[in-house]
Amino acid sequence: MATSRQKPARYTITAALPYTNGPIHIGHLAGVYVPADIYSRYLKGIGADALFICGSDEHGVAISMKAKKEGITPQEVIDKYHHIIQKSFADFGIEFDHYGRTSSPTHHQTASDFFKKLYDDNAFVEETSDQLYDSEAQQFLADRYVTGTCPKCGHTEAYGDQCESCGTSLNATELINPKSTISGTTPTLKQTKHWYLPLDRYTEFLQQWILEGHKNDWKPNVYGQCKSWIDDGLKPRAVTRDLDWGIPVPVEGGAGKVLYVWFDAPIGYISATKEWAEAHQKDWNPYWKDQDTQLVHFIGKDNIVFHCIIFPSMLQAHGDFILPENVPANEFLNLEGQKLSTSKNWAVWLHEYLIDFPDQQDVLRYTLTANAPEAKDNDFTWKDFQARNNNELLAIYGNFINRVAVLTQKYYEGIVPTPGTFSEVDLEVLAEMRTYPQMIGASIERYKFKAASQELMQLARLGNKYLADEEPWKSIKTDPERTKTVLFVALQIAAALQVVSAPILPHTAQKLKTILKTPSWGWNDITDQPLLAPGHQLGEPVLLFRKIEDEEIQAQIDRLNNTKKDNLSETKKPVMPQKPACNFDTFSAIDLRVGTIIAAEKMPKADKLLVLQVQTGLDTRTIVSGIAAHFTPESLIGKRVTVLLNLEPRPLRGVVSEGMLLLTQDEQGQLVFVNPDQPGVADGAVIS
Repeated sequence: MATSRQKPARYTITAALPYTNGPIHIGHLAGVYVPADIYSRYLKGIGADALFICGSDEHGVAISMKAKKEGITPQEVIDKYHHIIQKSFADFGIEFDHYGRTSSPTHHQTASDFFKKLYDDNAFVEETSDQLYDSEAQQFLADRYVTGTCPKCGHTEAYGDQCESCGTSLNATELINPKSTISGTTPTLKQTKHWYLPLDRYTEFLQQWILEGHKNDWKPNVYGQCKSWIDDGLKPRAVTRDLDWGIPVPVEGGAGKVLYVWFDAPIGYISATKEWAEAHQKDWNPYWKDQDTQLVHFIGKDNIVFHCIIFPSMLQAHGDFILPENVPANEFLNLEGQKLSTSKNWAVWLHEYLIDFPDQQDVLRYTLTANAPEAKDNDFTWKDFQARNNNELLAIYGNFINRVAVLTQKYYEGIVPTPGTFSEVDLEVLAEMRTYPQMIGASIERYKFKAASQELMQLARLGNKYLADEEPWKSIKTDPERTKTVLFVALQIAAALQVVSAPILPHTAQKLKTILKTPSWGWNDITDQPLLAPGHQLGEPVLLFRKIEDEEIQAQIDRLNNTKKDNLSETKKPVMPQKPACNFDTFSAIDLRVGTIIAAEKMPKADKLLVLQVQTGLDTRTIVSGIAAHFTPESLIGKRVTVLLNLEPRPLRGVVSEGMLLLTQDEQGQLVFVNPDQPGVADGAVIS
């Protein structure tokens, strides 16, 4: 797993702290918590000293905003969602060793001490700058308390930290026509002092540690994003904010300021480890300070910069802590073809799933793992969920276990039979069975959880095929001794399934343990020696999985369709009133032409931007358009479009855009082209 050492003395595994302004949904599970839980369970299964840490992230602007919106205190917000999230994780079977809170006294003290250490070591720089100030609310406006027009693409509802239309990172002071989300007034500029972490000081360290040290063992999406950030030039990052909710800045001059949430949240891993150690009378230090400990962060791709650039720079500046060995970030999971959206309720919420599908935790775990967004964004559909259950878990895995258990009960009163002479097929099947722990373990160690889930299912297929080929229900009439051998071999496969299922399908493994009446085997127990010895008494057969009916799935689809309708009714805007009249000369100056898109690609580091090459009849020109959320590059090749040709060229992220495409929105809010695709209309045709 590690490049510098093969057998770490211990592992510290962290899962991104969920933000306590809403419950957990399947995107969180697929991106972070299921793979982290699989990894932790596997390591413990092979006997490793592994500590799995998480907790609620309870500071930041979004908490304050939700509290204001709901008319309650920030503490009431975090208490509500902390308990919902913690219970959902426990009911689902995400098995943390400790789940903490960043509002806890231990965390406040740990984060304050961390800040003071860096402050005393002159690791920060102080800067006084102009920030937006709401005179009516009498407070400085943090990023998400400001909206306005994006200076890059013209989107009128950009936030003070990012435009969600074109993906550009912004400072609030860059917005055109900024408005305070608190009072709705236009803010003014006012000077304020903050402390910054000068990331540029750590450029050489990050180049050596990431670009040279982890080029071959970090996932390409993680390494590529880190390289892009480093190559673009790192800049100082503020570590404090003018807010009244958070950890107070613990040095002189910090009155009225708190630690920025991105600074205090990752320290939550350390404070949670301290709380675990205190509760279990352990020493927390080796898990964060011993070079023989391997630190692994499980996160989504939106947290890569914090866990690979900023937090490691903080740890390096502090000097007492180990650095992460790997940060296996996943991409995003979509739902029924659309991006998950908590604000629009376009999600499958974990606590609701557990009500609708009680005792079906492993079906969701398996579906999310088999369709994990490990290398690219993937899509969750309820039909695929049903198919994974009915066609794989039930028809393959469950069917094999049920046949073995029922036949053993029927023929031998549930006692493992004594085998006779093993045939060549028997020996080949047993030898193949013994390869699966190594294959599945190797995939998990390489963070290839999707592959591990399919290797697990292949072991169940091996058992099914063996039974189908050997037909013990027939041989019991003609060759009873052969039947004993066949069922003995099949039971060994069932026992091996119990062992290797534990990380991926823990509830199923526990049910299987009850059927087989076995001890708690470890990963290394699958050897030449039988797991189930002759004479062992099995428990009563039970079904591991049930069929999921069409009606259940349709109910979930109907719920989403209703959500979609509700969103449309809420967001449907009245027809925009006519704009002020313009004279004929002004209109005549606009040059609209028909063109054809001949090439398209994603803009690096900008999720919403596409770089297009458009044939205009006059020339081929580059146009940067913020439409990546609505169209894939390949779907645009050959598309006829309407082009505003004589728009003044404008640089966007280093690319000069030489025009603009005309689009509108349909009733669902999706962008559609103003279509000039009429027979006989050539590129360059003037629209008048």
